[in-house]
Amino acid sequence: MEIKTAILGAGAWGTAVAKVIADKGKAVMLWALEPETAEDINARHRNSRFLPDVALPENVYATTDIEEAANGREFLILAIPSLYLLETVKKILNIPSIREGETAIAVLTKGFLPTPKGPRLILETLEDFLPGFYRQSLVYISGPSHGEEVARGKVTGLITASENAKNSIRFRDLLKSTGLLVFSSFDVRGVQVAAAAKNVIAIAFGILEAIKKHDTAGILGDGTESLLLAAGLNEIQILGVAMGATHPETFTSIAGIGDLDVTCRSIFGRNRRFGNDIIEKKILEPFTDLDDLLNRIHELAYLPEGIAAAKHVRTLAEKLRLKMPISTGLYQILNREIEPLVFLQNLLNEL
Repeated sequence: MEIKTAILGAGAWGTAVAKVIADKGKAVMLWALEPETAEDINARHRNSRFLPDVALPENVYATTDIEEAANGREFLILAIPSLYLLETVKKILNIPSIREGETAIAVLTKGFLPTPKGPRLILETLEDFLPGFYRQSLVYISGPSHGEEVARGKVTGLITASENAKNSIRFRDLLKSTGLLVFSSFDVRGVQVAAAAKNVIAIAFGILEAIKKHDTAGILGDGTESLLLAAGLNEIQILGVAMGATHPETFTSIAGIGDLDVTCRSIFGRNRRFGNDIIEKKILEPFTDLDDLLNRIHELAYLPEGIAAAKHVRTLAEKLRLKMPISTGLYQILNREIEPLVFLQNLLNEL
């Protein structure tokens, strides 16, 4: 069976997307960093580490050789965490089908990328490294989704955003299925900002949720959580507009409020979980500041993208002179400048 699609990143989300495509009868190659993950997929048709209890179709294959995975594919999807995305992309620059622009590339990663120019959006950063064929042709895929649900056929919506309408439609058609509704968008900047910044709000939401459980004064309720969610969406939109979002409706679509809501409320949300763990497990205690946390992030049992995003959003807010009290306060918590209760008190006084 000819393999036209490859996905770099065999975490829960990359594996779930591979399953969706494979369930449509199309073979998919997954690139896994861990040899045991590749072996698990090939020998047992499972990804026990990242997507347990989900049987994978036999037409999902895995390799630890990135050139074998990427070369000669019609479609390439990047599902690498933002902290490691750029170094991974640098490894595929000389692959013949990439060098010649023969492979259409889409990105699932959510976050900002650090550069000498400061934090930048993912697609514009990748365009600086990839051959010129890819300028304004990359596709960004986002929406309120969790691999754990998508892999089990739960109805989910995604957006394929690109300045190249043809490529947006190509990836939309590749992904759409009975359980996966996919829509196109031209607002590449707005969709990327919403995808990255919502993880910051979700950590703050998890903190509030945990504090609410121990609220002896009885002043925190469901309405308080909705207040934070709405104020968080406002901050996302402020940042998005400042960074060049072109369509206001992006922030009221599944790319905006939809993704924010599921990230804040889903049991699968790693950023929400991390916010809870800040209160319940005192997870920040071993770290001196945010840079220390990022340098030792491998010590965590899971990877919340909102940690790095909090640093980048703070930098962008200062650079663009934006008032973003939730994001700023969350940065101060992760940087060990203020305690969560102080943050919450300050926030409620400021909103």
